[in-house]
Amino acid sequence: MPEAIPDRGAPTPGLHDAFRHADQAERRWNLLVLGVVGFIILFVTATSFRFALSPPSSVETIVPATLHVQGEFVEENLGTVLNSDGSATVRFVAEQFAFVPSCLMVPAGRTVTFRTTTPDVIHGMLIQGSNANTMIVPGYVSQIATRFETTGVYAMPCHEFCGVGHHAMWGSVHVVRLSDWPRAGTGPVACSAH
Repeated sequence: MPEAIPDRGAPTPGLHDAFRHADQAERRWNLLVLGVVGFIILFVTATSFRFALSPPSSVETIVPATLHVQGEFVEENLGTVLNSDGSATVRFVAEQFAFVPSCLMVPAGRTVTFRTTTPDVIHGMLIQGSNANTMIVPGYVSQIATRFETTGVYAMPCHEFCGVGHHAMWGSVHVVRLSDWPRAGTGPVACSAH
């Protein structure tokens, strides 16, 4: 025969007060957590509206449909230009599945500003062995500046999946001494891929 459960009788004096205090503490913690979560939601909502109206950086837009026809990224402007202050500006276009031009020449020991955009999908630019790393988004101009102290060839893969040919989207950056810079012509310079 199973053992009978003993009759516990009336609650122990003070036990009711302990339950009431525990219940009040739980309610305070619930209110505190709800308040913190509410503040976070309010903060995220407010900043989303604010930054949607005014992004936190200077955003430069471009019309992808006319990219190759007019403006800064027409074919004759692509490549590297030495500026009068000694710096260099590199312009190129990322498109499925190539960088145009695919081989960029830059001077060593100078500030190099890369300006790029794309007419099709999101791409990425990563110059291995440097701090140059950015996303390239349709409709926007991506700009990043860096400096190369060591001459050599740096790989530049696309690091954002851009479609079935993504694995083959590679470029290169050839860093040369200024004394080896091609002097012929005044237009942008690009190298031939080796």
